[in-house]
Amino acid sequence: MTSPAPAPTLSPDQADAWDALTETFGAAGIDIIAEELHPPQSGKGRVMAVIGKAGSGKTLMLSQITKALLAAGVELISPDYEGRRRKDRRSVAILAPTNKAAFVLRMRGVPATTIHRILYTPLYDPEYEKIAEWLTGTGERPVTDALPDAALDKAKAFYDIHASIPGALATAGLRGSDFIKGWARREEGLDVGLVDEASMLDEKQFEDLREIFPVLVLFGDPAQLAPVGLSGEMVFDKLAAPQRLMLSRIHRQADDSPILDLAHALADDQLGFDAFEGMIREAARKDDRVVWAERVESDLMARSPVLVWRNATRIRLIHAFRTAFGAPGDALLPGEPLVCDGLELPLKHRKKRIDLEARGLIKGAQVVYLGPGRKPGFSRLHVIGAEDPRLSAASIVKIEMPGEEEPFIPFAARMGAAFLHGAAVTIHKAQGSQWPEVQVFGPDIAAAAWSNRSEAGVQLWKRLTYVAITRAQERLYWVTKARLARPAGPLTTDDLVAPVAPLALDAEEA
Repeated sequence: MTSPAPAPTLSPDQADAWDALTETFGAAGIDIIAEELHPPQSGKGRVMAVIGKAGSGKTLMLSQITKALLAAGVELISPDYEGRRRKDRRSVAILAPTNKAAFVLRMRGVPATTIHRILYTPLYDPEYEKIAEWLTGTGERPVTDALPDAALDKAKAFYDIHASIPGALATAGLRGSDFIKGWARREEGLDVGLVDEASMLDEKQFEDLREIFPVLVLFGDPAQLAPVGLSGEMVFDKLAAPQRLMLSRIHRQADDSPILDLAHALADDQLGFDAFEGMIREAARKDDRVVWAERVESDLMARSPVLVWRNATRIRLIHAFRTAFGAPGDALLPGEPLVCDGLELPLKHRKKRIDLEARGLIKGAQVVYLGPGRKPGFSRLHVIGAEDPRLSAASIVKIEMPGEEEPFIPFAARMGAAFLHGAAVTIHKAQGSQWPEVQVFGPDIAAAAWSNRSEAGVQLWKRLTYVAITRAQERLYWVTKARLARPAGPLTTDDLVAPVAPLALDAEEA
């Protein structure tokens, strides 16, 4: 018998939150201390929120809670395959609102997926479902014409290492369209939902999650920007005081990140914009993780968008980026970044919409254009942060031009996924994402400061700045002038690595 993992070292505020969550799980029949499971109790569901600013330890808490639930025998729900529900099963799903947010968590060892991928479940062909049940240990080895014995052995060897059903079947020579016949809205509820970046949730998403999870734990940052239309209020703001577990101390990045120091300095009510820029300049002199930049780096824009406040600034920077790389006016270059602006599909194409959303092509998804598809209007795409990033889909690409009311459309299908250019994005749309290096366009923050606007009682420029600079994982560039550096080389897609076993979405054949 293996000994239990050592308990995490928690600060007092984290320990209080841990105790409250332990009690919540226990009331639902999940004892993470004794590592025992009991049947779920009927009754009203429970929502808790772990709330704290950047560096307060929310991700550590999420990681440790996940480990404790799994150690107690709770089953992790995979977005790729879910076998027949056992009567005694207790389940947990770790969720994020965007592909990029889920990807950031996975890179930190937390097995997260997007809310969309849990709302919809894959429908497997019955022949291949037998194989999936065998791989997951809930069925006997099948005798099937679908795969020869050697291919089955190859799939099993892959699954034992990577625990991925689609990856195992792809290793055996199959594509996603061979074994996944569609996607269905989840009807049966699960047990526990852990939701990161909860400040991004709107009321509809919150209600969808409450329908599925009797126990829902939200992890959110109160200093971020609320979703558009919520007037600065976030879904966890409405919870009663005992449901809101506050973290206050800084635990992340023990090497004293200057970026976090700047983020927390914004809490000073007396701090003005000019004084804050002085702090940035001083930090840049002492630490190369903060850069006082007099121009935008065009090479960085290809994968890490410049963060701006004003839409007009976003459009001008995108135009400058395309000009710098010599992009033609009537086409996209492979390697150009895009942002999904939604799916323009009529109701009769609901299945196709679900297919695209389940593959990660949701509103706000960051995408890189790989080249034209086999049919006019189709594009080959790489969805940043998606678990299966490569797909081909009907596309409507809109490139906005400075001073023009209507966007330029280099090509378009009659219907499909709509995209805006992604070399620059608004700070609102950047929430939930992080990049190793981030460029913040300082003149826009200055304009927000001069506007003297507030949101939920906090000066708008401070909220914008807090969100923008905490998107940087390793280095922050504070851009002070509207200049663009020349690129070091042409755009490329060589840096985009497909997963070990990519799933093909044959949207052109659908």
